[in-house]
Amino acid sequence: MQRKAYVSGVAALLVALLAGCTGGSSGGGSTDDSNPGDTGTATAAAQPGKYRTLPEPCSAPGHSTLDSLLPGIKEITDEQQREKAYEGEATLTYDTDRKVGCRWKVQSSDATDHLLVDFERVVSYDNSVSDDAQAQELFAQKQTAADLPEPEASSSAGSGSGADPSPSATGSDSSPSASASGPASDPTSASASSSVAPSDLQPRVLTDLGDEAYLDDALSGSASTAQQRTVIVAFRTSNVIVTIQYEEQPAVVGTTPDSKEMQDRARNLAAQLADTLGG
Repeated sequence: MQRKAYVSGVAALLVALLAGCTGGSSGGGSTDDSNPGDTGTATAAAQPGKYRTLPEPCSAPGHSTLDSLLPGIKEITDEQQREKAYEGEATLTYDTDRKVGCRWKVQSSDATDHLLVDFERVVSYDNSVSDDAQAQELFAQKQTAADLPEPEASSSAGSGSGADPSPSATGSDSSPSASASGPASDPTSASASSSVAPSDLQPRVLTDLGDEAYLDDALSGSASTAQQRTVIVAFRTSNVIVTIQYEEQPAVVGTTPDSKEMQDRARNLAAQLADTLGG
C-alpha cells in the first residue's frame, strides 16, 4: 500500500508540472528564444539624404557667369590661355563623392579676383540621425563660426529690403573680429553703393536660397594699402552644403571693392548652383 501511494504521488506531481508548463506558454509568458528588454517594436532607420553624388565644380559656373565674377578673363587675348582660365583648378580631395571644389584666379587691369566653389555631401553614420539632420547641424556650426551680426530690433524690421529681410549689425557694434565677421563699421560700403542702405549689405541670413543660407562680407587692409574684400555665400540644400568664396583686391592703392556689386555676383552664382542641385 505504501508503494502504491508513492507512485500515485509522483504521477500527480508530473501532471501538475505539465499543466503549469502548458498554462505558462498559453498565458503569454516569455519563451526561451525571447530577448530581455525587447519591446517588439523595431526602431526605424533615419532616412538617407537626397543627394548621392555631387556636381562637377569646375564646370558648374557658365562662361557668362565667370565673365562677370572674373572680368580679367575677357582681357586675355590668347584663346588657349582664356580657355584655361575658364577651366579653373580642382581643389585637392580624397573622396569626390563627399567633397569637391574648384578655384579660379584671374588678374585684370583693375584688380585680381579669386573665386572658390565648394560642394560637400554630408553623410550620417548614425542610424538614428538622418543625413539632412547631420548636414543641418554642420551648417549651423559653419554659420556660427561666421559670427554674423545680431539682428536689429523688431521695431526697425520694416527698413530692410522686401524679399530678403536681412538682419544687420546694431549701431553699437563697431568691433569686427579678426575672422571674416563682416565689415560692421565699414563706411566704404555705403560710399561705393550709395543707392543701398549699409544695413542691407551687412553679413546676414538669406531667406531665398536653398533650405538655409547666409552671406558674409569682410574688408581687410587699410586705406594706405590695397584693400581686399571677401564675400562668402553659403547655403544648404538637403544633405549638400555649398560654399562660394569670392575675393577681389584692386590694383590701385586706396581703392575699395564695391560691396553690393560683389554680393550680387556671388548671390547670382549661388542661385544658379541651387538650381543645378534642384534646391
